[in-house]
Amino acid sequence: MIRFLTAGESHGKALTTIIEGFPSNVPLTEEYINFHLKRRQMGYGRGHRMKIETDTAEALSGIRFEKTLGSPISLLIKNKDWENWTEIMTSGKKNSEVEKITVPRPGHADLVGVTKYNYDDIRNSIDRSSARETAARVAACSVARSFLEQFNIFVGSYVESIGGIYSKVPYSETLFNNEIDLENFNAWTLSQDADKSEVRVFDKDQEDEIIKKIQLAKKNGDTLGGTFFVVASGVPAGLGSFMHYDRKLNAELSKSIMSINAVKAVEIGSGFFSADVFGSESHDEIIRSGNTLSRKTNRAGGIEGGISTGLPIILRAAMKPIATLMSPIESIDLKTMESIISRRERSDFVAVPACAVIAESMMAWTIAEFLLEKFGGDSLEETKNNYTTYCNSLFGRVENNFNAAIKQ
Repeated sequence: MIRFLTAGESHGKALTTIIEGFPSNVPLTEEYINFHLKRRQMGYGRGHRMKIETDTAEALSGIRFEKTLGSPISLLIKNKDWENWTEIMTSGKKNSEVEKITVPRPGHADLVGVTKYNYDDIRNSIDRSSARETAARVAACSVARSFLEQFNIFVGSYVESIGGIYSKVPYSETLFNNEIDLENFNAWTLSQDADKSEVRVFDKDQEDEIIKKIQLAKKNGDTLGGTFFVVASGVPAGLGSFMHYDRKLNAELSKSIMSINAVKAVEIGSGFFSADVFGSESHDEIIRSGNTLSRKTNRAGGIEGGISTGLPIILRAAMKPIATLMSPIESIDLKTMESIISRRERSDFVAVPACAVIAESMMAWTIAEFLLEKFGGDSLEETKNNYTTYCNSLFGRVENNFNAAIKQ
């Protein structure tokens, strides 16, 4: 099993992460990790913090000569903004002049945090529940991405909408209808194309309309949410299981994406749309394609019965508007228990493009977890041998099983 643990506060000295369980000899460089950290910081509508921080990860252990050792990997991301918060966030003796925050922001973890952990200062909730933590996640999950790429498994994403503005030509229909060259489709190309846009959409007209709406939100001191797709290509059939509730691939993917700050909904494949149509319009007909079995369409999003089908995995998620508003709404001052306007806290106006990048990372991690569970291996070479043997026998195994049953 692989796992990672993050530590650090938004305005603390640094973020750290420890990654455990990957085999040896997986190619990995700080440049590769930093590339994806930079992508997390992109997008029109980000706040002032992104101008302060240029996230870079320093590898402290587990990597030698640009390859994993098989031992725990530790990464460090320093917070440049720490120098402005040394007294407020010190681990040492408290300065009596530090003001306690007592007004929670609706929609954030402020109130539930002080309730659960018995804090007398909301700052304790703010700094750990902040989406700043996702920088450490992207760094950790870059190990998984590099690992998957050794098996020609790639993950990509794009923004579908922001503030209710959609493209007139939904690209998702191309994915659901299998109108792609499956043998040559690489999901990473989705990200390469999306990253050319300030809001990570494919449609230039849509981009212009979204930017106008973001500008309006800024003017009004408001925020916007949106929806995005995350896609994985090259995933072999057979990852996951229907034997137990916690071994279903779709369930674990949903959990990993829902764990991202401000994500409020997840769909696998055509999701909620499938609830409105006949079964004949929803399910994917099975066909023979060369030396394997496939589907005419991919409305299931590459997963049936909790198990990958071999088609691209398609996931759609919705991110709510960010909770911090420059024109705040009503709250309660916990010190006086009287109504008051919520406090302001430095924040983004829109973070949907970044959220999609974070979701790529979480999807990569979950798929890597299931891949290693199935194929094992202490070294990359051992895992590859197991993987290759399995993939070469996939179709033949199905055919031989049924032929043997007929003879009996």
